[in-house]
Amino acid sequence: MDIERHVQAIQADLASAAALGDESAAVAGERLAAAVASSLQLRLLDVLTEATLSLNAQLSSGHVEVRLAGREPELVLVEDRSSRVAEPPSPGDDLSARITLRLPEALKAQIEVLAASEGVSANAWIVRALSRLLEPRVGMTRTGNRLQGFTHS
Repeated sequence: MDIERHVQAIQADLASAAALGDESAAVAGERLAAAVASSLQLRLLDVLTEATLSLNAQLSSGHVEVRLAGREPELVLVEDRSSRVAEPPSPGDDLSARITLRLPEALKAQIEVLAASEGVSANAWIVRALSRLLEPRVGMTRTGNRLQGFTHS
């Protein structure tokens, strides 16, 4: 989201309004417009934050976040992982197959943190993650400024 474009438009409006006066008013208006650039960016971020709070109050699950990459904000919908219900095993799945898996300690720690945040065991988290990777699904991927469908198999 390009808020710099909006800041520049507001600055141009302020300079145009100041130009209605004499030359010293026009110069003062241009200086004022340049001086308020940072404040305008912060105010626009405040507006985006308030909009996300309003949207979050209307969502039944998940939430919207304002994320900054440099000075550019992006609105992101974050799914609520805790509201997902763990899928029960399919009929015939006795969950008795075993595998020994050696993991780097850092990866194991990350898995344990994610599993705990979702309220499941590390084993259940790994089984669910692997199941998701193996199931065919249709989703959306971002290409440039467009969302395009894809099929994962």
